[in-house]
Amino acid sequence: MIVVTLFIGYGLVFKGKRIDYGRYAPDPKSIFNIIVPGNIAATIITIPSFLIPIYAIWSRGFNVPLVNLSIVLMFVGHYFQRTFIYGLNVRGGKPLPLEMAIGVFAMIAFDGYLQSYYHLFESVQYPRGHMFSLTSILGLALFFWGMYVNVQSDTILRNLRKPGETGYKIPRGGMFEYVSGANFFGEIVEWLGFALYAQSLPALAVAIGSASNIGPRAWSHHQDYLQKFKDYPKNRKALIPFVL
Repeated sequence: MIVVTLFIGYGLVFKGKRIDYGRYAPDPKSIFNIIVPGNIAATIITIPSFLIPIYAIWSRGFNVPLVNLSIVLMFVGHYFQRTFIYGLNVRGGKPLPLEMAIGVFAMIAFDGYLQSYYHLFESVQYPRGHMFSLTSILGLALFFWGMYVNVQSDTILRNLRKPGETGYKIPRGGMFEYVSGANFFGEIVEWLGFALYAQSLPALAVAIGSASNIGPRAWSHHQDYLQKFKDYPKNRKALIPFVL
């Protein structure tokens, strides 16, 4: 999983390529002649990583160490937000070909299974006091701050256009004052915090996978904004404040 996502990220950044979905997608075409509306896809494709861990916790009867349970609940919290807060509030959204929706659904479902199985069924043991170590506290702080930035940024983007308006506008407020991909920055920070707190390979895979996938997306957005708007803020970076 880490190798695949790093390979994709390398291609997107250093080869000047991008995945054509969302704002960059041409008119969607499906080999099955089935197109999934964007607002429906945003909810359906993420729901496995909410339901699978919930089922895993239920099947264990909550009979797991508190640290392990907290790790999975952090993962569940992220996908609750993505499915039921972000997903259900998407206005329109670019449609997806059925095969692309199925592919993303399968990848997210596997991620939910991986996190649940490793942290709940592999009997991973954490040292006493793990939850209160400096690394864990930093991880928790980054996770919840990243989630806040992610939700705030999604809200700013969702409210850019009034009902009936089309086209793109310059997002302002929150972390958008520093980076073009504030929503992506928030999610990457969130998963970095998750990896620091969990300190496991599956958690690291999610952090690297997220950065490799949506990091280049932020760069594409930044370049797109620069081309569309002559008055785009010149001190705003793509993804990392003051750096990149």
